[in-house]
Amino acid sequence: MLDLIILSIHFFICFLISIAIWRGAKDADLHSSSRGTAETGPDGLIFIGKEEDIKKSGRITAKINGREIVVFYHEGKFHALDSRCYHEGGPLCQGEIEDIDGQTCIVCPWHKFKITLETGEGLYEGINPLDPSPTPQWQSKGVKQRIHKLTIDNGSVYVCPPDLSVSFDSDYFAEKYKTGGELAMGK
Repeated sequence: MLDLIILSIHFFICFLISIAIWRGAKDADLHSSSRGTAETGPDGLIFIGKEEDIKKSGRITAKINGREIVVFYHEGKFHALDSRCYHEGGPLCQGEIEDIDGQTCIVCPWHKFKITLETGEGLYEGINPLDPSPTPQWQSKGVKQRIHKLTIDNGSVYVCPPDLSVSFDSDYFAEKYKTGGELAMGK
């Protein structure tokens, strides 16, 4: 009987944990642009949030014309890119930032794909089998993730609307999760 009680408690705890994971972090909804009512700033730029708030949190997500982006503040620089990984749509807002071969990268939490914050390049570690003693080297797959241009004006952070005439691999998941509501933001 005690085993049945322990098993029931274990099941209930696992259930609560799965709900907490499914709902995700609540700090991703800090900005007016993530509520769907984006403010327009100078020159048609879209307001993301206050510079100090983003610096404090280190990262935020926002919606720009329905498209989810993530803005990182890391080592004194702001970076913005599509919030879903180009590979399988993993939530980059939940990824870790790492330095890889001198480049600041976000690591997708789902499959550990590495994306440079500066350029959106996908990186992989490969070897040249023709070398007598091949050693792994970091190499680029090319630009895979859409990067968004940011502007800071009087303590406010703005993003330029994306130029959709040029396509990137991440566009597929940006479009797929556009109508996903809370699911798309990892909640």
